[in-house]
Amino acid sequence: MRGAVLYGPRDVRFEERETPKIMKPTDAVIRISATCVCGSDLWPYRGIQPMAQPTPMGHEYCGIVEEVGSAVTRIKPGQFVIGSFFASDNTCPNCQIGYQSSCQQAEFVGGAQAPLLRVPLADGTLVATRDVPSENSIPNLLALSDVMGTGWFTADAANVKPGKTVAVVGGAVGLLGVLSAKQMGAERITAMSRHETRQKLAREFGATDIVTERGDEGVERIKELTNGIGADSALECVGTQQSMMQAIQSTRRGGYVGYVGVPHGVELNVEQLFYAHEHLHGGPAPVRRFLPELIDLVWKGKINPVKGFELTLPLDQVAEGYRAMDERRAIKVLLRPTR
Repeated sequence: MRGAVLYGPRDVRFEERETPKIMKPTDAVIRISATCVCGSDLWPYRGIQPMAQPTPMGHEYCGIVEEVGSAVTRIKPGQFVIGSFFASDNTCPNCQIGYQSSCQQAEFVGGAQAPLLRVPLADGTLVATRDVPSENSIPNLLALSDVMGTGWFTADAANVKPGKTVAVVGGAVGLLGVLSAKQMGAERITAMSRHETRQKLAREFGATDIVTERGDEGVERIKELTNGIGADSALECVGTQQSMMQAIQSTRRGGYVGYVGVPHGVELNVEQLFYAHEHLHGGPAPVRRFLPELIDLVWKGKINPVKGFELTLPLDQVAEGYRAMDERRAIKVLLRPTR
């Protein structure tokens, strides 16, 4: 088969790769219905995260089960499934408290920008929908695999509650953090964005205010909007020093910061946090915890995360998808394999 391989900075190729197959009794192989380019893919694409060798890309996926290993009992061929970017057994102590991305058997699931994907620990990792969805529903379900699941986790980690004020820092994940905060009942949601298209979408997802300023000026605007107090919750969805400090400093005393942006060069002043009484919680999103609830919300038409995909391309144009996101011509790019 042919799939996306990153060779180095801004060098994505769609080329021949080994076809996935069952390697362990707990594996499944799925035929991809849709995949996409993640904002975190841009770190190695831009050369900020070094790569030792050419690497198959993609970790967001949904599709039809083609084959399962002999030990797989819950997932069946023919089912439409969604999975997380971390495989998990969903039974270990960490999984049982809802942190499947820290499963004792956790394994990163990569190589999804291709027609077929091997998924380890299939019974614990994959969640089947009640029926095979329509073509129009597939992008909404794909979003749950990472970007929506991660947006939901950052809102959950930031203790978003009905009637609370929320500040959101970030791109595609941040937009779905806005949607998550709205669904969780937040009364006032401020999206911190300079990008006009993202501002418009943030409004559609439930943002009540937009702050275009960054750094100290952005923090001051949040304080102005909250009568000098700061937000009850802040969602950090980028992973830079500036974005993390903007989230922390925008939060009131005793407030909560949920952070899911993969950190690059972030350093924290623990003394500052100590006297601010702030709660910080985050990390790789345990998407598997939220999949059943999120699938139900999509199935009932209560959330529509597909709006976060600005551009849809055939899978063999994956390199253009990376360029579009790198150049900020698209918030997020949906990729559909050619049938």
